[in-house]
Amino acid sequence: MSATSPLLSLIIPAYNEGERLPNTLPVVFEFLEAQPYSFEIIIVNNNSTDNTRQIAQGLVAGRPYARVIDEMTQGKGAAVRTGMLAATGEYLFMADADFSMPAVEITKFLPPQSGNYDVAIGSREADGAVRFNEPHYRHFMGRVFNFYVKVLAIPGFEDTQCGFKCFRREVALDILPNQTIDGWAFDVELLFIALRRGYKIIEVPVHWYYGENSRVSPIRDTINMIREVLRIRLNGLLGRYARLQKPDPAITET
Repeated sequence: MSATSPLLSLIIPAYNEGERLPNTLPVVFEFLEAQPYSFEIIIVNNNSTDNTRQIAQGLVAGRPYARVIDEMTQGKGAAVRTGMLAATGEYLFMADADFSMPAVEITKFLPPQSGNYDVAIGSREADGAVRFNEPHYRHFMGRVFNFYVKVLAIPGFEDTQCGFKCFRREVALDILPNQTIDGWAFDVELLFIALRRGYKIIEVPVHWYYGENSRVSPIRDTINMIREVLRIRLNGLLGRYARLQKPDPAITET
């Protein structure tokens, strides 16, 4: 990376978030503008059918560190991948548009607080984490899904589905080419690949606030995510997560 590259790239996937962005983005702007490190913000409009793009463009106007890009393939995984590939920072941080984790928590993922890691995942279950206002049934369903994730794909981690995760740039660029899932379980897939390649993953305890207008449908999306985790497991067994071979520039067609 060049000397002018930011420390942090904040990637925010946004599907039909026209109502929430005016409430969340100004708080994020204010927090990051007060920090001593350099940063950029990338909002990925994910084929929204509302005014998300117009709202986001209006909010980033006059802020050279922020921009809006588009990803027409539907799915949070597709939007995050596009944002990460467009990012230039040393640390690539994906964050839900509702910012159910307060922006101040970002500091926990960055040096010197974070220590040495390759991937840091926000955790609502680690020691020191606090959940606010979450219905018991939602917590229970999350624990059931996490059980399946631990058994089938990623042992040892208590919360793989919190929407706030940070990757060292080199690690993200290594594992993204093997991503096959655009739906909700895309981050399980990325963590699965990272573990297979020996990267160090840590859990960062966060404060997290439940929102009534969550985009996740508890039953439908949990079933779909379990199916996707089974697909991840199968892909692993079939060797589909081996590093993709880059063409040798010395070899040319004749």
